[in-house]
Amino acid sequence: MDKKQVLIIDDDARNIFALKATLRAKSFDCISCSGAPEALELLKTEEKVDAILIDMMMPEMDGYEAIPLIKGLENRKDTPVYAVTAQAMVGDKEKCLAAGADDYISKPIDVEKLLNLLKDI
Repeated sequence: MDKKQVLIIDDDARNIFALKATLRAKSFDCISCSGAPEALELLKTEEKVDAILIDMMMPEMDGYEAIPLIKGLENRKDTPVYAVTAQAMVGDKEKCLAAGADDYISKPIDVEKLLNLLKDI
């Protein structure tokens, strides 16, 4: 069985490093992009991506702007996109879901919650 591949989109290399280490330890493959424009270019290709974790607060293009563009790609419309944010305030989850995210997880990442999100990909 092929390993599932997760695309991590985050402008903070420390977050990418931590998520990759965590997911690789749980038998996922990971690729990463440091911004949404780079990720959109990658997602236009046939690169295997089973799920996307996207930081909602990034310079240039944030997750709220990027998620509808990702979901608008014909080859990615069914790829689950999970919003990742440190802004865990009232209404943030709803705002992420309204932008098109399939679900939401707050920082610091609870590994069990993350694995629960990814269990069905």
